[in-house]
Amino acid sequence: MSSKDAGALCTELAQRTRSELEDSEEQPCLKAAGDLGLPEGGRLTRIDVYGRQARVVAEKDTLFLSQFSSGWKVVAAGCLPEPGRPYRCTVKGG
Repeated sequence: MSSKDAGALCTELAQRTRSELEDSEEQPCLKAAGDLGLPEGGRLTRIDVYGRQARVVAEKDTLFLSQFSSGWKVVAAGCLPEPGRPYRCTVKGG
C-alpha cells in the first residue's frame, strides 16, 4: 500500500479501530497500515446499509463502516468472508 493510500485509510478509520491497529502493530497508523499489505479493493460491487452500520463489498476487499457524529468511518478493513462464519478482517476495532 502506498503512503498516500495508507494515509487515506488512517484518515477514514474510526478512532477505536485506529487505536487498535496502532497498539497491535506497535507503530503509528501510517506505518502500520502501509506494512499490512491490504489489497486494493477494486470496483465496488455492493453496498449494504443497516441503520448506522454498512458493509462495502469491492472486487478484492470488504469494509465495514459505522456512522458517527463526524460521518461514516471504517471500523474494519481487509475483510474476507468465511463460509458459515463471520468475516475475518485484517484491521478491526476492539
